[in-house]
Amino acid sequence: MALAFTALTSLLLIAIFIFKEGVPFIARVGFRDFLLSSDWRPQAGHFGIYPMIVASLLVTLGAMLVGAPLGIACAVFLNEFVSKPVTRVIKPTIELLAGIPSVVYGFIGVVVVAPLIRSQFGGPGLSMLCASLILGVMVLPTIISISTDVLASVPNAYREGALALGATRWQSVHLVILKAARSGIVAAVILGMGRAIGETMAVIMVAGNTVQVPRSALDSVCTLTAKIAMEMGSATGPHRQALFAIGVVLFLMIMMFNALAMTAIKKRFAGK
Repeated sequence: MALAFTALTSLLLIAIFIFKEGVPFIARVGFRDFLLSSDWRPQAGHFGIYPMIVASLLVTLGAMLVGAPLGIACAVFLNEFVSKPVTRVIKPTIELLAGIPSVVYGFIGVVVVAPLIRSQFGGPGLSMLCASLILGVMVLPTIISISTDVLASVPNAYREGALALGATRWQSVHLVILKAARSGIVAAVILGMGRAIGETMAVIMVAGNTVQVPRSALDSVCTLTAKIAMEMGSATGPHRQALFAIGVVLFLMIMMFNALAMTAIKKRFAGK
């Protein structure tokens, strides 16, 4: 029991430490000025993180627009259209993507993706679009793995019933299987969002790290995680407390995504 509660205790201690450092700063600066101001100048005493919140959400949304359709399509392919031996080879290979260090993804973004964006679409290359594309690939293992398990848990009677009624293979998948697994797939996407919004190293390398509200996908942006990682090493005093306060905001956002995913999973099993 003690070992089982080790992870929970560690999470609790981390949360207490972050909130102890960050919440008093938010209370002192003001909730509105901290979250809704666009002026981030720590040396002048201005700590507005609104552009970073917008950038984090937009980059995450862009990653989901790339990763969610690809991940769900891959899960459907592995479950419904290929043989089991092929699935046993392809699925572990896809899951190996999760073991690639994020700095490698960032390096590929800097060397390959950013120059391609710059030459084809203009802009600096290191941008919100580049970050979204890289993160879209990085969340694929999470979405594919969970979606595959969810689709595999749909009873075969659903497939057989649809085919017996005259549905084609694709109609049975589209109208029956995906609807039966909908809540579990939503949970997979939400967990992928939590993975994307918490990514740091790759985003630092490819997003451009300019604190601004982006007007297009080609603009450079700075996310919450990138700001913490870049400035924590040299920050002192109120600046350091502000970075912990950003950690509080990020912690709450990720916990919200995880709570939504768990709710979707519970609905999935309650429906069964």
